[in-house]
Amino acid sequence: MPVNSAKQALLRLREGNRRFASGEPSIDSQIHPSRRRDLIDGQMPFAIVLGCSDSRVPVELIFDQGLGELFVIRVAGNVVTPPGIGSVEFAAESFGVRLVVVLGHEQCGAVRAALDELRNPATSRSPNLRSITGRIRPTVEALTQLNDVDIDDALLRRAVRANVEASIDSLTAGSSFLSDLVARGDMLVVGAEYSLQTGEVTFHDENET
Repeated sequence: MPVNSAKQALLRLREGNRRFASGEPSIDSQIHPSRRRDLIDGQMPFAIVLGCSDSRVPVELIFDQGLGELFVIRVAGNVVTPPGIGSVEFAAESFGVRLVVVLGHEQCGAVRAALDELRNPATSRSPNLRSITGRIRPTVEALTQLNDVDIDDALLRRAVRANVEASIDSLTAGSSFLSDLVARGDMLVVGAEYSLQTGEVTFHDENET
């Protein structure tokens, strides 16, 4: 399906995820030598996905997309860093990609680690690990003020969603190039969450379709 707009790109992702979740992935999404050869001289991805490094959330698979179709940035907790912002800018500027999806997932270990640190501050984690949880912590801290009990599934779900929305804010706030595209209506940035149980991706703003 040709992709000429952010909304068409979002529809393509939705359709791909429906195929994946139903256990009927498309033959076109498989890796073929001919497709690999077609991409030697360049790429033209139709969407950018900032996702978590969790091995259970392989972005191309859960959206049933093949080689050269998605520009994927993965980091634990789908946190936004300067290199991540630069990567999004690169894809938007170089390939004209106009859809960015920030993809979180249930039972995110990085988000849980940030919640754990609020209850029991860790002193043994490396500065590199703390740089990840430190980016998530301000977002989830407000949630724990309303919940003094142990971390449960409901709190973790709220924290995952809040972290996705915070990453969206950080992405646009950290780049005048991206924020200008969004302001002009030339780029769509949406949040989404992947269910480990069902394989389904739920987008935060259903009105964007």
